[in-house]
Amino acid sequence: MFWQSLSFSFSVTGPICILLFLGYFLKRIKFINDAFVDNASKLVFKVTLPTLLFLSIINSDQSVEINSSYIAFGLVANIAFFLFITFACKLFIKDKQNHGVIIQGGFRSNTAIIGLAYVANVYGDSGVALAAIYVAFTTVLYNILAVICLTSTQSKLGLAGLRDLLSSIAKNPLIIGILLGVLFLTLSIKMPPVLISTGQYFANMTLPLALLCTGATLNLGELRSEGVNTWFSSVFKLLLAPILITGSAYLWGFSQLEIGLLFFMTAAPTAAASYVMARSMGGNANLAANIIATTTAGSLITCSLGISILHRFNFFP
Repeated sequence: MFWQSLSFSFSVTGPICILLFLGYFLKRIKFINDAFVDNASKLVFKVTLPTLLFLSIINSDQSVEINSSYIAFGLVANIAFFLFITFACKLFIKDKQNHGVIIQGGFRSNTAIIGLAYVANVYGDSGVALAAIYVAFTTVLYNILAVICLTSTQSKLGLAGLRDLLSSIAKNPLIIGILLGVLFLTLSIKMPPVLISTGQYFANMTLPLALLCTGATLNLGELRSEGVNTWFSSVFKLLLAPILITGSAYLWGFSQLEIGLLFFMTAAPTAAASYVMARSMGGNANLAANIIATTTAGSLITCSLGISILHRFNFFP
């Protein structure tokens, strides 16, 4: 089971690792430059990723039943973990300018891509239906929390800082895309097929373009100099998040399916969008890229171990 899990994990994260390396390689041979990375990152943050989220919501199955207690638990657990890593970061990391990037890297999972891929492989369509609802809610939460932690490192959160924070949240393209998707879905507004097809072209650009930019920014020398920050964030993401949140769900008495879904959602590596948001909001983009690369590679091992443990206790069909 372990080697099967490891093989599956690599089939999911392998293409992501290859795209990261390709971005790194293309930047080193000067095929792409900083200007390309900057403009492409803005394109992802302001256009392609909001389009992907919008289309994912309006194309979702409206007949799926929402387990409100499960969704509420997931949101509360993620908020509690966000507060936990924020407190730990302020306690142990002296480099205050990087706190926002470290915190975001430690709590923000790649649920929409890698998390759902794990769920689909293990649980099939029934698992994906519930997971998609979870992803929709947590995506909004992740983006709000990311804006909070990245904004708080750039300015003091007094009255002026609070206004800046609320303005950042209101203007965030990812949150706008999600809210528009919910509005269109709720009101049953139909999009013309030609617009959906065009939007899908943009949506399909998101992951490869974001990962190429992430890889292009990856600096091995920076990885050594930012080693403490990178590993601090990675330990929270790969070990503490899945252990604490999945363990809490087990103690709370959720079903095996729901516990398994929470594990996959929290054990997924740091989302590629965290790099795009850090770069767009003036954070340490190199550190964000290093955290993504480290957690993506490390998740091959941690996810496989978690799958093996849960399988041993019959959490999977």
